[in-house]
Amino acid sequence: MFKIKKTEHINKTFRLPIELVEKMESLAQNKGVSLNNLVIQCCEYALENIEQADDEASRK
Repeated sequence: MFKIKKTEHINKTFRLPIELVEKMESLAQNKGVSLNNLVIQCCEYALENIEQADDEASRK
């Protein structure tokens, strides 16, 4: 059966450096995605990979 999935969102305000926003806006435009979508993907990637980096550092 076909089920429609709805993703819940929340609005938050973050202060980001102008240069970072400009780079992200350019990248989003070049890749054909929204800035919001790019920010979500960057955050998810960072969170998924920070644990691996922390684990590797603790082994040294």
